Amino acid sequence: MEIQLSVQQLSKRYHTGEGVTGISLDVRKGELVTLLGPSGCGKTTVLRSIGGFLEPDSGEILIEGTSVLKSPPEKRPTSMVFQGYNLWPHMTVFDNLAFGLKIRKMKKEDIRKAVGEALQLVRLPGSENKHPGELSGGQQQRVALARSLLLKPAVLLLDEPFSALDAKLRHEMREELRDIQAQTGLTMVFVTHDQEEALSISDRIVVMNHGNIEQIASPQEIYDEPNTLFVAQFIGKMNFLKGVISEGQVTVGKLRFPNSNRLSGGVRLAIRPEDVIMNGHEEESLPGVIKQIMVLGHYAEVSIQVPEHGVIRAFQPRDAVKALHSGDPVRVSFKKVLTYPEV
Repeated sequence: MEIQLSVQQLSKRYHTGEGVTGISLDVRKGELVTLLGPSGCGKTTVLRSIGGFLEPDSGEILIEGTSVLKSPPEKRPTSMVFQGYNLWPHMTVFDNLAFGLKIRKMKKEDIRKAVGEALQLVRLPGSENKHPGELSGGQQQRVALARSLLLKPAVLLLDEPFSALDAKLRHEMREELRDIQAQTGLTMVFVTHDQEEALSISDRIVVMNHGNIEQIASPQEIYDEPNTLFVAQFIGKMNFLKGVISEGQVTVGKLRFPNSNRLSGGVRLAIRPEDVIMNGHEEESLPGVIKQIMVLGHYAEVSIQVPEHGVIRAFQPRDAVKALHSGDPVRVSFKKVLTYPEV
């Protein structure tokens, strides 16, 4: 698969000390790659450098094999969808969308056809004569997306575009973005701090922390096999226990696990709540007491106080917790554990 965007050893540091160092990333044609991480980790710095809104201190950015470092934003084959919709309030939806095409000297009938097709794509047909103020937040963001699509960019850049929308709308917009990508085959780089968003829409996720890349992998791989303790803490819910190496194995109480990472000294064990088994075998389990049961739709989250290890959270089928109550004694064991060096 051909590389549409190549970021090579990109560095950009601000006087505050924040920024990014040595970022390298290749995005394939038609791929949706998400930059994910906490605020201040550098994801927007990378995105804005690709779009030409920031000048990096060093490094190279190639789009379709050509360097764009010296080109201003309007001369790059990119288009950016911002968190704010950036629509002109005094102009109709049609004029907002047609503006960029008029600058490109497109014929009137071609503009009308292209605008109609773009509105069809974002499911807003027939809204050409409305003003942005007459649209909901979700509809305005669709118009902003249509405006970027009309420019037919080689790479579409999206900077937390759905963060101002409510949860239900955000969910709908993610699905629509995926549909649009499937229909257009567009290459997209998406920035978010919302892990659920990243897991649901991405072909690959780039997890960033303190200006560096921690891991680049598919959503499934990031979730199942986090490379570092930071990724394990950041992606999804996770239980953490302290363990020790004893006789070549990782041990927690009476539980023993293979030391596959060949760790020594203190060890952190990471266990997904869905990998916690309640009322396991006496010899191979830890004793605890149920602290709280929260029914969350089709499953329940059970918090278990385990002496010397704190609270362990377990996801259980809703029907399996009907007979359980706070204060009940239980035993826990684990289907799968991940191990990391203690930091």
